Amino acid sequence: MYDIFKFIHIVGVVVLVGNVTITAFWKAFSDLTRDPKIIAHAQRGVTVTDFIFTMLGIALIIIGGYGMALIKDLPLFSAFWLVAGQALFIVSGIMWLGVLVPLQIRQARMARGFAQGGDIPEQYRRDGRVWLVVGIIATVPLVAAVFVMVFKF
Repeated sequence: MYDIFKFIHIVGVVVLVGNVTITAFWKAFSDLTRDPKIIAHAQRGVTVTDFIFTMLGIALIIIGGYGMALIKDLPLFSAFWLVAGQALFIVSGIMWLGVLVPLQIRQARMARGFAQGGDIPEQYRRDGRVWLVVGIIATVPLVAAVFVMVFKF
């Protein structure tokens, strides 16, 4: 059973980190086109994939991680690597929920307004720059958590 939970956990990490990484590239490259239709289409895709794959990744990480911990009776709140991994995961989640998701929702609403070729508001572009920078910053704790968990640092 431990190996099943480990597999679930690893798949969750791959889905989550892969999604947040590729989403940033997809959005950045579409924004660079300055084409309202492409940008609106990509923004819709970012919103949908972030909801589906981010939530799926988070759920799999939690189910797999806590499942392994329960089976092996791991000290979730006293082993440094487990505490650090959870803390880094939470720090990233706070950045996503507090900054990135609200920006993404606002951008999605604006994108629906220019999807048929209207002007792209400057606010959309400002939000996009903030979203990209904060998104990169929010990804660092996820990658650090993977490091801590693999090396049990």
